[in-house]
Amino acid sequence: MVVKRNRVHMMNLSRYMKYTSIFISIMVIILAVYTIWDNRRFIVVEEEIVIDNLPEQLKGFRILQISDLHEKWFGENQTKLIAAINAIDYDAIVFTGDMLDSTESKHYEPFYSLIDGITNKENAWYVPGNTDPDSYEVEQDVKKSAFINGMEARGVQLLESVDKVSVGDTTVYFANFELSIIKEPEYLGRTNGIVQPDYFLSESYLDYQEKLLDEMNVLDKIQSTDLVIALNHYPVPDVRVDSIKNSTGMRWMDYDLIMAGHYHGGQIRLPILGAFFIPEPWYEPNSFFPPRDRVKGLWDYEGTKQYVSAGLGSSDAISFLNFRFLNPPEINVLSFR
Repeated sequence: MVVKRNRVHMMNLSRYMKYTSIFISIMVIILAVYTIWDNRRFIVVEEEIVIDNLPEQLKGFRILQISDLHEKWFGENQTKLIAAINAIDYDAIVFTGDMLDSTESKHYEPFYSLIDGITNKENAWYVPGNTDPDSYEVEQDVKKSAFINGMEARGVQLLESVDKVSVGDTTVYFANFELSIIKEPEYLGRTNGIVQPDYFLSESYLDYQEKLLDEMNVLDKIQSTDLVIALNHYPVPDVRVDSIKNSTGMRWMDYDLIMAGHYHGGQIRLPILGAFFIPEPWYEPNSFFPPRDRVKGLWDYEGTKQYVSAGLGSSDAISFLNFRFLNPPEINVLSFR
């Protein structure tokens, strides 16, 4: 009887293991199919930005943000992405870096095809990310790179310092964040926590940056009704805000909004826990399981609002994790009120 009971028990255990294996296999297949589908689609995320004492002329001012494309295609020649963008009513469009997948990449077509198809580029700016080609060619003098020239020929401008959109008798200024925080010229090239090009300490480039820094002086003369929107690829964590404010050679401006990307919303997101990892060198001892309210979307620190897009693509820093998980690609529409 004991032998028989053991045999029955082993048969039941074997049957349980078999069905469990089949169930797990089915769930893995379903999850894999869903993840592939989820990575190939994109969503449009809308956010209202509340600005105290916002002038009537600027209520409803809309900015479309495209971030972290990473050479990804959404339909042949970006037709799906282009159709969605052209269906949106906006006043400015900004590209917050990592349009390409490597600083050495020459695969410009995914980005160029996208901007070729966008109809509203009246106010269109780009700031570079850490995987984009260099913005300049620096020798005896400084000139824009072939990548930037091709982009600008298609209607998107490199935001070198500051530009503006006039709305009635008010102005919305768009500023290059990394340049805007420099107070003293000798601090040019001394910014921590971001990837710098090889030429960033060359004399000709520093001279060029100093001229751009002079253009930032216009922000010292703005009216109380004007807005200052700072564009950056890298989000600005609280600890870096504190560092900038405490630096004698840097300054913290009265930004109405900072817009950034880079984190991919964590790229790999886990149920309940949120982002598994973000590439943020300012976090110590590491960037695993970062604060859930500092990964994507809108947040406020000491009166400064910041909006971080989860972007469209994924990073291949770890080749076998070059996908997004429970984290659909997105473009973002911000409206002021």
